[in-house]
Amino acid sequence: GHTRATHTYPLTTRKNNVNPKIQKLNQSTSETIVSWTSRITLLSRDDRLAEAAREFSDMRLAGIEPNHITFISLLSACGNFPSGSEALSDLLHGYACKLGLDRSHVMVGTAILGMYSKRGHVRKARLVFDYMEDKNSVTWNTMIDGYMRNGQVDNAVKVFDEMPERDLISWTAMITGFVKKGFHEEALAWFREMQISGVNPDYVAIIAALAACTNLGALSFGLWAHRYVVSQDFRNNVRVSNSLIDLYCRCGCVEFARQVFDTMEKRTVVSWNSVIVGFAANGNANESLVYFRKMQEEGFKPDAVTFTGALTACSHVGLVEEGFQYFQMMKTDYRISPRIEHFGCLVDLYSRAGRLEDAIKVVESMPMKPNEVVIGSLLAACRNHGNHTILAERLMKHISDLDVKGHSNYVILSNMYAADGKWEGASKMRRKMKGLGLKKQPGYSSIEIDDYTHVFMAGDNAHVETAYIREVLEVISYDLRLQGCVIASDLVDD
Repeated sequence: GHTRATHTYPLTTRKNNVNPKIQKLNQSTSETIVSWTSRITLLSRDDRLAEAAREFSDMRLAGIEPNHITFISLLSACGNFPSGSEALSDLLHGYACKLGLDRSHVMVGTAILGMYSKRGHVRKARLVFDYMEDKNSVTWNTMIDGYMRNGQVDNAVKVFDEMPERDLISWTAMITGFVKKGFHEEALAWFREMQISGVNPDYVAIIAALAACTNLGALSFGLWAHRYVVSQDFRNNVRVSNSLIDLYCRCGCVEFARQVFDTMEKRTVVSWNSVIVGFAANGNANESLVYFRKMQEEGFKPDAVTFTGALTACSHVGLVEEGFQYFQMMKTDYRISPRIEHFGCLVDLYSRAGRLEDAIKVVESMPMKPNEVVIGSLLAACRNHGNHTILAERLMKHISDLDVKGHSNYVILSNMYAADGKWEGASKMRRKMKGLGLKKQPGYSSIEIDDYTHVFMAGDNAHVETAYIREVLEVISYDLRLQGCVIASDLVDD
């Protein structure tokens, strides 16, 4: 966890001293400045940074000095397009320093540090932050977001602690940052503390908390969040409802997901995708396909994610021909280029049906290299359908071409060799794993109790209540054996 001090600091204010160079801009040129700045701002907002930069250059050649709005517009655009705007960013920062705006104008200074944060130059952002004479809440929140965005969580916590006043944006930046960096338990802890401090979450904070619940499988906290959503003004927020559907599907509560979906006043493609993919992932394949057809009937256009859900559903219920038709429909009717996940679904579709030759043909004809999941799906099918080591060996070329990060495919192939009594092949796979520095990672299981997720691995003794857990398991095991003896005795008597 990340601990913080709870005290606050007095808010200090300073007089905003305008640089004399800015004061020289007289009334006769004010309309010209506005017209130039308006054009630059519109181009920047339309993501036409190159044109905005040319307009800025022409403005300077015309002898017109930029104002703070000109700088803010261009700096924001540079932050949104980090690649290719390095020279312009440095030029704007240098020009702002020349005019004194980086120190004396809080909005310009904040735009500069925000630009550096988005570009990953967090040290430069901090120098700008420290150099500024005045800071408002946006400045502090931008610095927090910059640290979180670049993975410097401890520094973000320090800045949060030093803030004169913390607002909803400050708390939300921390919670969202924790979720994006994978610190889901910390995100929920900060969400609770935000409420304790008297700050009510908005829909952005709720979505972040629901994302943390989804990744942790923390259903009870998610149920509480759902009750809170219903009691607030954003209970009809589409993004919140989509997050709830995703949470319930990931936790296996498809009926709750259905209730949320059915009561939505407005739906988006993401809403449909959430329920289609969620139902398919939980084995409710037929219902997933029903929603897929309803989506089209109601005038929504399926996207790549929609077809992933439909293909997964077909795979789970063995609808091979229908799944292949969906794959073709995606390409011809909707002009969607199949991605690796779509080919993976097609491979899984053939593999589950035992059509291994067709599955291998898909792998060999893919326009991209198969990933570990695709190869693993096919290897598992080879093992489950007669232990086809000969077919599996044909996949070795693809396994060798992979950017190897996991061990699972080598383990599957090694076990297949062993099952066939081909010990030399099994040994070869083990040596290959050792040479690549791969180790078999232990699997783990988890359970949520009282809003806390407990994680266990095989042979794990690290849990603080391991002894008590083992005692309870012994009691349960004894009761099961006793009941088995009673049942056996009754059967004999009958």
